[in-house]
Amino acid sequence: MTPVDSSVLPLRRPAVVLACGALILTLAMGVRHTGGLFLPPMTADQGWSREMFSFAIAVQNLMWGLFQPFAGAFADRHGAGRTLVGGALLYGLGLVIMAHADTALGLNLGAGLLVGMGLAGTTFSVVLGVVGRMAPPAKRSLWLGIASAGGSFGQFAVLPVGQALIVGVGWQQALLWLAFGVALIIPLARAVTGTAGSSHGNQTFGEALVEAGRTPSFHFLFWSFFVCGFQTAFIMLHLPAFVVDGGLSANVGMTAVALIGLFNIAGSFLSGWLGGLYSKKWLLAWIYALRVVAILGILFLPLGPLVLYAFAAIMGLLWLGTVPLTNGLVAQIFGLKFVGMLYGIVFLGHQIGGFLGAWLGGRIFDITGSYEQAWWLAIGLSVIAALLCLPVRERALLRGGQQTV
Repeated sequence: MTPVDSSVLPLRRPAVVLACGALILTLAMGVRHTGGLFLPPMTADQGWSREMFSFAIAVQNLMWGLFQPFAGAFADRHGAGRTLVGGALLYGLGLVIMAHADTALGLNLGAGLLVGMGLAGTTFSVVLGVVGRMAPPAKRSLWLGIASAGGSFGQFAVLPVGQALIVGVGWQQALLWLAFGVALIIPLARAVTGTAGSSHGNQTFGEALVEAGRTPSFHFLFWSFFVCGFQTAFIMLHLPAFVVDGGLSANVGMTAVALIGLFNIAGSFLSGWLGGLYSKKWLLAWIYALRVVAILGILFLPLGPLVLYAFAAIMGLLWLGTVPLTNGLVAQIFGLKFVGMLYGIVFLGHQIGGFLGAWLGGRIFDITGSYEQAWWLAIGLSVIAALLCLPVRERALLRGGQQTV
């Protein structure tokens, strides 16, 4: 990669790229995490079932995942700035359509397809690809953790704003204000630019895909991240309703979701820092194992604000801590040239899990009248994910006698 002359391009200084990347993730992920707040008022006003709303958010997760590799590849080849601007426009348009939707088709088009495509162009594979290339190699894991913490801060900061807007101006106007917030990504995108460069010889996109497909560790990361997506999408969408069903107020549920974001600021930073010191695969395995403990707690302890907030704090510490570790392993194993595309493919696994977590949560509730079976499914999958992390090989692949990293 050609060195950047910071005196000529001040917006390309590594610290500026890191700060703007974290802010972009704050906006994109913060708005995304408000989805669960809209489930009760929209289903009540429109006469929709929880499964119908859940399916639209599930489509969003799936579209986010399906378009993430393409967004990462486009950013690697043509620049992250263009990708971010296009993603922000799609994201905002989707929120506007969601605000005016009165049918399942409109809801799935806005909240599902367009918001999902917008998230693909404004979140992890695009932003972390640039941050990872700009970071000093010895601090790459830490920088990825700092950028990921931006998404966590958005969850903490934007959720109360979303709830206040819903209460103050109604859910429809709230969505329009959130669309305006997403538009702020566009000026920030000017700093988060750059392509993959020409490192790692003449390897093509196709060759990188074939190489990843033949590497067992890539598959282990894909399916363990699938579990992460299932758990986070289920909890983020259905925890507010689970809380209300348990006899607590909607504000308690909003506070719990916000606490997940608050504690995940520390969790993302901590996992990024620890990933530079210890085995990333073992850290991932511990994250999935500890999630089992947290979910068992909320199932077997009496549901009240203190238990709920303790659950939120523990889950927050474990929440997006998987992101810098997984992205760091992809970069460590395959190198930086196509990290946006390859992480995008792994993230597709996360979003397939997210699709199932969001949709099955609503489906299970509509059939059984309870979320209990969904919680147990999340526990079983977490055990599998912890085991899948263990055989990951943490050293760089060899190409022609040379290491990739």
